[in-house]
Amino acid sequence: MMRLRPRLGTYILALHVPLFGCAALLLPARPLLFVGAEGLLLASLGLGWRLVRQALEPLGYTRRFHELLQDQHYANRLAAPASRELDDLVDTFNAMLAALHRERLAIGEQQGFLDRLLEATPVAVLVFDFDGAISLVNASAGELLGLDRPEGKRLSAWADGAAGFARHLDARGHARSRQLAAQLDALPLGESRLLTDPDGRRYRAQRGQFYDRGFARHFIMVEELTAELEDSERATYARLIRVLAHEVNNTVAATGSVLDSLLYYRDQLHERDAGDFATAIVAVKRRNASLGEFIDRFTKVVKMPPPEPRPTDLKAVVDDILWLNREQCSSRGIALGWHRCDAVAPLALDAQLIEQALMNIVKNAMEAIEAAGQSSGAIRLELADEGRRVRLSVVDSGNLLASGPARPLFTPFFTTRKGGQGIGLMFVREVLQRHGCTYSLAPGAPGETRFDIWFPAQ
Repeated sequence: MMRLRPRLGTYILALHVPLFGCAALLLPARPLLFVGAEGLLLASLGLGWRLVRQALEPLGYTRRFHELLQDQHYANRLAAPASRELDDLVDTFNAMLAALHRERLAIGEQQGFLDRLLEATPVAVLVFDFDGAISLVNASAGELLGLDRPEGKRLSAWADGAAGFARHLDARGHARSRQLAAQLDALPLGESRLLTDPDGRRYRAQRGQFYDRGFARHFIMVEELTAELEDSERATYARLIRVLAHEVNNTVAATGSVLDSLLYYRDQLHERDAGDFATAIVAVKRRNASLGEFIDRFTKVVKMPPPEPRPTDLKAVVDDILWLNREQCSSRGIALGWHRCDAVAPLALDAQLIEQALMNIVKNAMEAIEAAGQSSGAIRLELADEGRRVRLSVVDSGNLLASGPARPLFTPFFTTRKGGQGIGLMFVREVLQRHGCTYSLAPGAPGETRFDIWFPAQ
C-alpha cells in the first residue's frame, strides 16, 4: 500500500501538469481566464488527492488489522474511520478482535484449569511429543517413577538405566521405578493392562493417543489399584468366611452333641467292642474340635476388634516376644536379638494386637530359615527413631523372597509354606493398617529378607 499511494499521486500530477502548461499559454492574451483555469486545475488536483486517500483508507485499516493479528494484540481496537462508508468494515474488524480476545481468555482459563487438574490428580499422566520423547509429566507420574526433569527424553532411557534421569532414590526405589517404566514403555497403543512392580503393588495402565497439528501424540495414564483390590479381597474374604463359619460351626455343634450322646451306649456293648467304640467316638470328637479351631483361625481376621490405642513402650513389647522365642530359636541354631535399638517415646498402640502381629512376623522369619535348610541363621531387630516416624525392622537370613514379590503373601489363602493357611500375614496387614502404619516386606542385603514397619510418631 505504501507503494501504491505515491504511484497514484504521480499519476494525478502527470495528468495535471500538461493542463497547467496549456493554461499558462492563456496568460499573455487572457489573464483572467488563466487565473480561472489555474484555480480549476488546483481544485481538481486537491480533489483527486482526497479521493486517492479515501480509496486507500480501507487498505490502511486492513494493514493495521493484520499487524494486530500478527502481534496477537486482541485486546486492542481499531479507531473510528473518517468516512461513514468504512463504519461497517471497522465494526467487523473490532468484532473479530473481541471474539479472538474472548476465545484466548477461555483457552487460557481452560489451559490453567487443565494444568491444575493434572497436578492435583492422583492418576499418573505422561504425554509424549511427535518423536516419542516425554513432553509432560504431572506430579503423580514424577512421584511414581521418580522422574526428575525428564522432558525431551524417552521413557525407554530410564527403563534401560540411563543416568541423570531420576531424582534421588535408593537402590530398591531405582529398581522398582525402572521395572515399572519398562512395562509402561512396552504398553501397546489402545490397551489397558494390570501391571505389578517388584513390591507387588498393582497398577492399571493405558496408552492412548490424540492428534495435535495433524500428528499423533501418545499419552499414558497409570492408576494404582493396590488399596482398592485389597479392600475387595478383604470384603470377599469376610463374606466367604462368615458363610463357612456359620455352616461349619452349626455342623460342629450338632455333631459334637450327637457324639456325646453316642458315648452313653458304650455300656450296652460287649467289653471287646466298647473300647474300640469309645476310641473311635473320641477321635471323631477331637477331629470335630480341630475343625472348629480351624475355622476360628480364619474368623479371627474378620472378627478382629477395633484397636484401643494406649501409650505403649514398643521396645518392651518386642522384648517380651524375644524372651518367648529365645529357647525355640536357640534349639534351632538361630541367633535372635537386637541389632539396633534407639530410645523412642511411647506410641499410641493396641499392645495386644501389635504383639500378636509381631509374633507372627518373628514366627514367619523362623520358618523361613528352617525352610531354607540352614543349620544356623539369624533374626535381628532394629528400632530406629526417624523423626516423624519410628521404624521397626525384622531381618532374617531365610531369603524367602529370592524367587518372587512379597505382596501376594498378604492376600487371603495365599501361602508358600506347606500346610499353611494363608492367614498369618493377612492378620498382620489388618493390624498394621488399622494402626495407620506403612510396611514393606522385601529383600534386603544379599541372602536376607526385611520386614520394615513405620509407626507414626506422636
